[in-house]
Amino acid sequence: MNPQRHAGKRALITGGGSGFGRATALRFAREGARTIVLVDHFQDRLDKVAGEVRALGAEPVPSWAELSRVEDCQRVIATATEHGRLDVVISNAAAWTEEPFLQMKLESWHKVIAVNLTASFVIGQAAARAMAQAGGGVILFTASVVSLGGAPHFAHYNATKAAVANLVQTMALELAPYRIRVNCVSPGPADTQQSVDIVGEELMKKFRESFPVVPLGRLAAPEDIAAAFSYLASDEAAYVTGHNLVVDGGLTAHAYTVPKE
Repeated sequence: MNPQRHAGKRALITGGGSGFGRATALRFAREGARTIVLVDHFQDRLDKVAGEVRALGAEPVPSWAELSRVEDCQRVIATATEHGRLDVVISNAAAWTEEPFLQMKLESWHKVIAVNLTASFVIGQAAARAMAQAGGGVILFTASVVSLGGAPHFAHYNATKAAVANLVQTMALELAPYRIRVNCVSPGPADTQQSVDIVGEELMKKFRESFPVVPLGRLAAPEDIAAAFSYLASDEAAYVTGHNLVVDGGLTAHAYTVPKE
């Protein structure tokens, strides 16, 4: 970890109150970021992470938002750019429900599309417009390994993550002349609050001890994903744009194993 990697930068992170967003905010604070705008739907989480960021020497700017509302997405970028340029924007917040395709409710589909895809577009576009005027920047998104394949009972979530990965490629092409780099990170199975919500705390305790589905044998820690975001946001990734960085312990490397019997 380089304490000067992001020295003086101003970053905005949606979903900054927990999981990947919290870990990334703390990583940026440790690596010298000056200001971190934290966006989340849960005020108590915002307040807690803001305190943690402040203790690490960075200035937190907590901003409550309901990202299914376009006006909230536009507001957080407008507020963040009022007092200076934004160097890094990380669109990380996500919504989901667990529903079989045949029973999936239309309202569930619309909500997940709104938070995961439409908010990514609106925040990405607003950030890009500000960065184009300021001379450049970095826009990053949280995609998922399901951007590369399906997973039962999450059709809406899977579709949004595949769309985000494609959106990244188009944005990268169009924004390159403005010195704006655009990439995404695709985490594999991870030890986050979302995972606990899906499988329950008792099963998560077992998964934390061993997760043989993944070749490396464990779940991703939020810090693993934060490290990927930190790299992509840094000058070390100055020639990286339009890329979907898969951080999954080798999960998607496995295509087929010959049965022994």
